[in-house]
Amino acid sequence: MRYVLSEQYLLRGWDRLPWAVVRRPENTVRFIDAPMFRVLELSDGTVDFDLPLISDQMRDVAARLEREGVLRALADGERAELTDDQRYVRYPNRFIKTVHWSITGRCNYRCRHCFMDAPDARLGELDHDTMMDIARQIVEAGILHVNLTGGEPLVRPDFLEIVDYLIAHHVVIEQIYSNGRLVTRELLEKLDERGTHPEFNMSFDGTEGWHDWLRGVDGATDDILRAFDLCRAMGFPTGAEICLHRGNLHTLRDSVNLLAEHGCLSLKTNPVSPTEAWKRSGSSDLTLSIEEAAEAYLTYIPRYFEDGMPLSIMLGGMFSCEKGSTDWFVPRMHVATCDAGEKPDEAVMQDCLDSCICGHARVTLYISPEGRMLPCMPLSELPVQDDYPAVQDFGLARGLTDSSYLRLVTTTVGEYLARNPECAACEYRFACGGGCRAGAIRADPDNIMGPDRAMCALYRGGYYRRVREVAEAAAKMNG
Repeated sequence: MRYVLSEQYLLRGWDRLPWAVVRRPENTVRFIDAPMFRVLELSDGTVDFDLPLISDQMRDVAARLEREGVLRALADGERAELTDDQRYVRYPNRFIKTVHWSITGRCNYRCRHCFMDAPDARLGELDHDTMMDIARQIVEAGILHVNLTGGEPLVRPDFLEIVDYLIAHHVVIEQIYSNGRLVTRELLEKLDERGTHPEFNMSFDGTEGWHDWLRGVDGATDDILRAFDLCRAMGFPTGAEICLHRGNLHTLRDSVNLLAEHGCLSLKTNPVSPTEAWKRSGSSDLTLSIEEAAEAYLTYIPRYFEDGMPLSIMLGGMFSCEKGSTDWFVPRMHVATCDAGEKPDEAVMQDCLDSCICGHARVTLYISPEGRMLPCMPLSELPVQDDYPAVQDFGLARGLTDSSYLRLVTTTVGEYLARNPECAACEYRFACGGGCRAGAIRADPDNIMGPDRAMCALYRGGYYRRVREVAEAAAKMNG
């Protein structure tokens, strides 16, 4: 019996994760052990698995992979071989699944809270050749998915050239973040012609005129609702984000339902970050405290169930639910416990200590408009960004091998707790894991490895427990 790797699969590996099989076109990745990889490596259409040197265990693995569709058994006399693309490639750097790439700091809006001070474009925009070289480095580092953002990414005249390069090298463009004004039928037709249908993630910041107010331009609400309708009509999925403040907080329910009416499939909410632009706009008195945001979520969760879960939602990392699903959950950064005295077992505690302090940043790299490798977009506004390498100067693969960026995102919870006695003594340490690094540095600009005080307030204030109780009751009532 001879086997060949099915045409949609290819063999890949990265530093410290040397054995993986990737499925196209989705670019899903499955990390495997050495014995399974050896079976896949031998499945090149030439090796007879009935030979005595092939063990029964290897034959069993091959049969199982055939049932899963990863391998295809060849008929007698059939010839087949792997394509060059399917053959094993080992990338020298650590694994990162997704790049969230700000391809410009420019924008056609004047958002009051912009990290990048667009449209003045404090972080500017790299030239075309540099951008294409970064795209090349993304491919050569084995990055599987890219999200394109800005600023407003659609203001770049070479936007489609960047898209074409990524598509040609089998990088999946998962999301395009846009304010919606430049989302046109012509653009969607061009993407459709290329066979790519990314989600358009477009911010909507409230009914009653609050969206226009926050975005700083008249007609922003009309633009965004038109863009949602157009995407739905042309088969492009959509998601949204709401930046909450004291002005628009009361519109949350109406905003969710309006988005659902226009075909939006998912929504994330977060309080407006108190950026320098936000402060200069004179809006600081509208900034929500973390407790105010949490109380608003507690009020809204029952309404969400009453309204039939109109879209999938994530409320500030405190509550998440898929549309139409009963599998709502209260997100945790590390361990599924939030109550004082709920001590995980030893294995769970050790898993927590060994996990990276920011699981999201460990698999998703943010590249700023200046080309800097950062764990997340909020750091692009802060002086600390200068401590991290620029792809065009340092090299992406090198940055994913040994750099200040890699050292940050691979820091474990155990290492963090060893540096922070206050957190190490906290009863919530295995649930919190130190919190968010962007949140930590906003509390203490000189210490990115300090505590995230917002998380302290949420756990010690019992908000996670309360969210769980409210969600359980609301789901049961509307079951």
